[in-house]
Amino acid sequence: MAWALKLPLADEVIESGLVQDFDASLSGIGQELGAGAYSMSDVLALPIFKQEESSLPPDNENKILPFQYVLCAATSPAVKLHDETLTYLNQGQSYEIRMLDNRKLGELPEINGKLVKSIFRVVFHDRRLQYTEHQQLEGWRWNRPGDRILDIDIPMSVGIIDPRANPTQLNTVEFLWDPAKRTSVFIQVHCISTEFTMRKHGGEKGVPFRVQIDTFKENENGEYTEHLHSASCQIKVFKPKGADRKQKTDREKMEKRTPHEKEKYQPSYETTILTECSPWPEITYVNNSPSPGFNSSHSSFSLGEGNGSPNHQPEPPPPVTDVSLKLNNLLPTTTPQEAQQWLHRNRFSTFTRLFTNFSGADLLKLTRDDVIQICGPADGIRLFNALKGRMVRPRLTIYVCQESLQLREQQQQQQQQQQKHEDGDSNVYHAIYLEELTAVELTEKIAQLFSISPRQISQIYKQGPTGIHVLISDEMIQNFQEEACFILDTMKAETNDSYHIILK
Repeated sequence: MAWALKLPLADEVIESGLVQDFDASLSGIGQELGAGAYSMSDVLALPIFKQEESSLPPDNENKILPFQYVLCAATSPAVKLHDETLTYLNQGQSYEIRMLDNRKLGELPEINGKLVKSIFRVVFHDRRLQYTEHQQLEGWRWNRPGDRILDIDIPMSVGIIDPRANPTQLNTVEFLWDPAKRTSVFIQVHCISTEFTMRKHGGEKGVPFRVQIDTFKENENGEYTEHLHSASCQIKVFKPKGADRKQKTDREKMEKRTPHEKEKYQPSYETTILTECSPWPEITYVNNSPSPGFNSSHSSFSLGEGNGSPNHQPEPPPPVTDVSLKLNNLLPTTTPQEAQQWLHRNRFSTFTRLFTNFSGADLLKLTRDDVIQICGPADGIRLFNALKGRMVRPRLTIYVCQESLQLREQQQQQQQQQQKHEDGDSNVYHAIYLEELTAVELTEKIAQLFSISPRQISQIYKQGPTGIHVLISDEMIQNFQEEACFILDTMKAETNDSYHIILK
């Protein structure tokens, strides 16, 4: 029974120790919540106010960001818990983005009393489209001439200084602002998500975009190139009032789900808080030519035509180093370096970076759908036709046979004999393809066939009835029959060293 009497004593000791530990854990709570340690910025940084999951590593979850951007548009309720929020916008509608200074006391003192620069972009969310973003935007520019993808609603915005929109960057706007003052930017997105889908089946879903904001401070040279903060959110853009209908549809679908299923989805928030992300990688957007203009106090919104930044000009084509590359058709044996030269010479310079490691065989294996998906409809069809060597059918084709070689008498005797050996057979015809259907074009094509200057051909005649010579005119050529055959005879002109050509 001795061991049974020790149990209550042991329990009393354990219980006493727990009480002491609990009392110790409560000590200092009032001190921690003192007025001097309380910060509204810390409260706003709590996960319950973030409204979306952070994509940063776990070590950065408690990091207080220097700035916070809030898009005043509701998030979709049809987004799962651990997915990024999705916000629906109407095309052309002005949406407010609040620029909040979220710094702690003493943080980034170098920007106190100074302006910072923010660059807004609408970019693609899908990685597949990110690789071809330049081509996609160029295709959009071609279909919507004079329009922009992203604009700032200047009259509604507050606190922005010197807003700018570069004519060569349709999806980018930038401005200066003072973090110590209230700043709200109203943006308008003019493209819709379905403009970048293939629409093979008519009702295809639109692609998601990203609104990204990159903020920079001024360096010693007065240029805004030192990165401070970047954040973004996922959006989809619909035709006017389409975002409201989509939001209502998602809400009705969620109401029909069971309580257990609803637990797997995020609630819809009235605003969208942009989450921290990596800065935009293209340096040319940061260190561009308009930047020095921010030193001026003059406020303007540049939308006029201009040459744009020299950083956006196509790279000069590399020199041709191989004789085989002079051919128009790409060969399977073409190396990646030679393929780059072929792209430059055939006016596909904007795609050289995309096809950096593609050899001739790689490019020739691409199907028509592949090329259109990568390059867009307009340039995709053009590139596919160039890869397959498809030539445009000429308006008129005629066949000519050389009867006399007097056109070569000015050259050396050895060259004349060689030309006679190659072309002297009257049964050999040459094809001449005409596009403009003019006498000047016919003269140039015949001169090119005989390797002489067009100036050496004085006139071209067609032998008519009873052997008369009828002067060739544009109207006569336009009435030639397709694939007509002619024998070319030459007659030396009397006044100079040129020749007359007679079509028999």
